[in-house]
Amino acid sequence: MAAKLNVSESLDCSDSSSSNDQSVSNRSSNRVAEKERQKNEAEDPFVLALKYFSDVEAGTPLNGNDDFEKNLVLVEKVAYSRGLPPEAISIMLEFAMSLRMGTTPVVRVLKCLIPASVVPQDAIVRAVVWLGISKIPTGTQVLFLKWVLTIFDMIDAKDQLRAVYGFIFSFVTDENLCPFICHLLYLLTRKESVRVFRVRKLLDLQSKLGRQPFLLHLLSLYKVFCPELVTLSIPSRMRSGFRNHNSPWKSALITVQKRNGSQLASSISQAVTLKAKTNSRKRKHWHLEIPALSSAVNKEAQTEPSRRKVVPLVQLQSFAQLLENMHRVEMPAQMGSLLGSSLALQYLDCVQDESALLRLNFWLGYALHEEFLFCSDGGASQNSEEALQLLDKLLSAHHFLQEGFSSSEAFLYKFLNVWDGSLLRPQILGLLSNIPVVPSSQIGRLLFEPLMQLFFTSSPFFKCGLMECLNNMLLKWLTWHSVYALEDDLDISLNSHTSINMTLSGFKDSVMELVHFVGRLATISLQLEGCHSLLFNFILDFYETVCDMFLKYGLPLIVMPPTGVFYPALLATDPVSVDRLAYIMYRYKVNLTSAKSQEKLTEQAFHISRQTFREFNNYLVFMVNCLWNSKMIHIGTDIQLGEELLLKSNVPQYWMSFDLIHHPAFMNYAVDFHRRCWPGRKDMDLNSIKHSKPWGWYLEYLFTQGYDGLKQFVQCNISRQLPAGDGAGDGQGKLSTDER
Repeated sequence: MAAKLNVSESLDCSDSSSSNDQSVSNRSSNRVAEKERQKNEAEDPFVLALKYFSDVEAGTPLNGNDDFEKNLVLVEKVAYSRGLPPEAISIMLEFAMSLRMGTTPVVRVLKCLIPASVVPQDAIVRAVVWLGISKIPTGTQVLFLKWVLTIFDMIDAKDQLRAVYGFIFSFVTDENLCPFICHLLYLLTRKESVRVFRVRKLLDLQSKLGRQPFLLHLLSLYKVFCPELVTLSIPSRMRSGFRNHNSPWKSALITVQKRNGSQLASSISQAVTLKAKTNSRKRKHWHLEIPALSSAVNKEAQTEPSRRKVVPLVQLQSFAQLLENMHRVEMPAQMGSLLGSSLALQYLDCVQDESALLRLNFWLGYALHEEFLFCSDGGASQNSEEALQLLDKLLSAHHFLQEGFSSSEAFLYKFLNVWDGSLLRPQILGLLSNIPVVPSSQIGRLLFEPLMQLFFTSSPFFKCGLMECLNNMLLKWLTWHSVYALEDDLDISLNSHTSINMTLSGFKDSVMELVHFVGRLATISLQLEGCHSLLFNFILDFYETVCDMFLKYGLPLIVMPPTGVFYPALLATDPVSVDRLAYIMYRYKVNLTSAKSQEKLTEQAFHISRQTFREFNNYLVFMVNCLWNSKMIHIGTDIQLGEELLLKSNVPQYWMSFDLIHHPAFMNYAVDFHRRCWPGRKDMDLNSIKHSKPWGWYLEYLFTQGYDGLKQFVQCNISRQLPAGDGAGDGQGKLSTDER
């Protein structure tokens, strides 16, 4: 036993000594590797170049300075190939803004500041300070601010920049810098940044410069945080306040990202792939790709939750976590990333953060207007996967929130005037169906005029898509009305984020304009396309919505279809169109009867015009006489033909041509029923179906074929109590709604 213990102890000792030797060996190898790395860095030309710019003294001459040229060329080569690390950004930015070698090399140095990953915040703060103490030319100052705006989302933190918010604000008095300073302030503003003296200064500038968009956008953000301080009326629709400046760093950022294979935290680096063949006059789709959801603070701040009261949205993984931290959520650095996160959209829907919506609308307006709407390369955007993904994400966000964004609405109003009807058609029509109610005084100019030009110069399939779009638009308008209408003052809030107030009469006028517009399109398109069956289907979809506006959506409005839709549907050759028209007329009667009964019982019910009753009764009488009473040509109806002309047609018993037996849509069913009812007959006499018992059987046979609309129409409007032995042609249609 003792021997075993001794052996065990000796083994332990040997293991311990070997582990100590190994640790000593590792430390020795680490020291050797560290010395080798330091030696390599000391010999690295790029490190030597950075050391040169870090140690160069103020007043060093530039002319004939070969060392400066050699080192700057080396830095430029590294910057454009793989980007500059944070330390290099700090050194080069400090060298440029301190004017150690004068103002000449500053522009060249600024243009090569291509970050490889992040930009140190302290370097930006020091450079901003240099703006106030050094004599930098105005053009160079503008270039520096453009660079800061370009790489803003790559800055590792923003707390120090917000600490010098007042110093940055002091530059707004410079007319040349004001647009860029306002843009930077817009990105840095928090509620604590809004002060009375700053609002007054912006208002003074506005009185001098006019209502400039960049001033209005900054004031609008101030008004969101402190509405009591900004009494200025901000326009509900403003064009993009901050221009998409042609930055020299964009293409270089894309190249660096592709070579490094990293995901840069900038919406500019999250861009589309550049084409091999470029054109300086063409705008590229830099901002079409949805950026990834990331925090606005650096990683060190994220790992210290005890020192911060906010929770980055990117750290939340479930709706339960979102509810727990609802009032401590920090918005991401890039507002466009909200479109790709269901949790972010849920936060917007629950909290209704006006500042977040303002930033998101600005991002959307920038992406859609500057990079998509005004792209001059025509077909390039047609093949752009990024454009397709952006619009799909935007549509998904619209469907999730059950409403659209004001920036996409403004984009559509402009885009419809230049759209060819084929570029990204499903996405554009989907966005169009989500726009809120447009006032009747503007709807013609904004929507109807461009859509009418597209409609009558396009294929039947585009016409079908537009009809479906307009039907969805009407459905959303009616849904908004039924949800947000207030009983007291009839004030309708059409958007839960941006309140658009409209009286009930104004809303009815807009809906009526839309219905009449679709009626005109439907009438002319059916003539142009020869009553195209698919087009007819979408037109009748629209009128199925229109006929139930009163009962289903509570809108006191009833609009009848035009004659150019009713009669082609009644005389159509396919039974589906006739059946759907019968269902529409049945629903019209139910709505009219209900409205009429309410009008008698209450004083607040809306009044139905005589013209509406007259149109409905004319349609109903003609439909009953045509399908049931075999009296297609009847005095007092809209269709009247001379007796001589009808005789010249040589059509036997022309008055029976469109009843339920001889109608072209139901002739096949009549023939099939005759063969089943009288299988032994060689001569087919369809008139024999009109006797009492066969007629009842024939109607049941039709109803079993799935024509529920026809069944409801017959049961609601026609008395089937016929004398024994009498034909169906002697039946009378019973009208429950009296003509006024």
